Amino acid sequence: MRHDIQQNEQSFTTKQVAEELGIATPTVRKYGQILERNGYEFFKDGDRRIFVRSDIESLIAIRDTDKPLDETAKHLVDQQVDRLEEFNKTEVAIPDTYDSLPQDPNQLKESLMFLANELAATREMNLQLTNDMSQLKSTVSRLQQDHHAISSGIGNSAQKTNAKIERLTEQQNTHYETLLQQEKEKSEFLQKEIQNMRDEQKKEWRSQNSFNKRLEEAVKKPTGSLEWFFSLFRK
Repeated sequence: MRHDIQQNEQSFTTKQVAEELGIATPTVRKYGQILERNGYEFFKDGDRRIFVRSDIESLIAIRDTDKPLDETAKHLVDQQVDRLEEFNKTEVAIPDTYDSLPQDPNQLKESLMFLANELAATREMNLQLTNDMSQLKSTVSRLQQDHHAISSGIGNSAQKTNAKIERLTEQQNTHYETLLQQEKEKSEFLQKEIQNMRDEQKKEWRSQNSFNKRLEEAVKKPTGSLEWFFSLFRK
């Protein structure tokens, strides 16, 4: 069973890991299943996986690999085995250190102060990491808001452009209808003028025919006085 967790080491839930890696929680579970299938061990609370920093690094390797996932998982399992063996060696060696602890109270005090300073530095580092994570989340949230604002701006611009196109189209249609009506009126006027010209021409033809008939009749009659001949032109 795995037992390499360090004292005060931060643990993460599946949701927290998904947020840190920028992937969906089902994807985290999928990567976890691939690792476990190849022999990787996670800390667990019942059936729920508990992730530590080394686990997150393994998930990042799975996420970013260009190789088959199972091949990468086997390599990560080998690394975990080596790490656990090294941890076991260190753990076994720890009891021996108590025999070498300084007996001098002053030296012991210095050692404890050194350990306290190291612990304080570790806590400060954890606090800094927590702050960095908070800032990162704020940055991501701000980027999402900017993306939403840009998308909204593009949508509004598209709506304005469509409205302008519709307005121009309507103006063009109105102008076209006006021109069409004007051409129609001109056509009707020209047709009337042509009809009037035809009527005048017919009237002129009828008058000419009448004159020709009278002239024929005059020619056929016996020669009379000039007064009768000129009377033809007065009719």
